Amino acid sequence: MARVRYFAAAEEMAGTSEETRAEPTLGALRTALATERPGMAGLLPRCAVLVGGSRVDDDEPLADDTVVDVLPPFAGG
Repeated sequence: MARVRYFAAAEEMAGTSEETRAEPTLGALRTALATERPGMAGLLPRCAVLVGGSRVDDDEPLADDTVVDVLPPFAGG
């Protein structure tokens, strides 16, 4: 299963900082998260979602050792 790590507002919406997920692709993961956690439906499109440290398309397969990072937009100075 893929390990999904949430940061900042994404962590707050997910209710956890990390979890393992069984979805086969990034697109399936996005859909499942938006369905299971309706608050994330509006946040996910604005997040940088990295698979193995890189931005990839939704058809990217998620292997058992894959790390997915969900990073919301950050404000700073």
